[in-house]
Amino acid sequence: MSTFKNTDGKSVLLKMVKGIQDNKAYLGEVDGLIGDGDHGMNMNKGFSVFEERFKDEDISFSEGLDELGMILLNEIGGSMGPIYGTIFMDMADSAEEEEDITLEVFAKMLEAGLEGLYGIVDARPGDKTLVDTLNPCVECMKKAAAEGKDFAQALDEMKDCAETGKESTKDMVAKYGRSSRLGERSRGVLDAGATSCCIMLKAMADGMKSVLE
Repeated sequence: MSTFKNTDGKSVLLKMVKGIQDNKAYLGEVDGLIGDGDHGMNMNKGFSVFEERFKDEDISFSEGLDELGMILLNEIGGSMGPIYGTIFMDMADSAEEEEDITLEVFAKMLEAGLEGLYGIVDARPGDKTLVDTLNPCVECMKKAAAEGKDFAQALDEMKDCAETGKESTKDMVAKYGRSSRLGERSRGVLDAGATSCCIMLKAMADGMKSVLE
C-alpha cells in the first residue's frame, strides 16, 4: 500500500507553489474575462510568501498546509484568500495527528476541506466556482479509497477529475462573485477559482506521487 510520511510532505507544498507561480499570468487572464483580473496576482503573492517564509524550515505536509492556509486567509487580498485558507486549514486539521498520509487519510483531508468550504460559502456544484473542481475530486478519492485502489493510480484519476470539473464551469452561468452580475454572459468562460483549484490539485497529486513509498 503506497503512502508517504507526513514529515516528507514539504516538497508537495513547494510543487503547489510552483504550479501557482507558473500560472500567475494565465490565472489573471482567465479572471480578467469575467472577473476583476487579480486572481493570479493574489494567489501568487500568498504562495510566494509561504515559499519565502518556509523554504529553509523543516515543516510537515499538514503543518505546511496550515501555515499556507493562514497566509492566504490573512495576508492576501480578494475573496479567494479566506476560501483557500479555510480549505487548507481544515485539510491540515484532519491530518495533524497522522504520521503517514495514505489514500484514506488524503481522501478524508480533501473531504474536510470541502466541508469547511461549505461552512463559509453557499456555492454548490453547478454554480461555476472552485466547488465544481474540488467536489468531483473529493468523490473520486473517497471512491478510490473505498475500492482499495493504489494511491498513485487514484492521484492520476483525481487529476482527470480536476480537469473535467474545471472544464465543466465553461458551460455554467455564474451564481456568485463579480461574474454573477453578467448572468448569461458569464457562460462560455472558465471560472478562475475552478481553474486555480485544478492547477493546485494537479500539482499536489504530482508532488505526492514523487514522495510515495
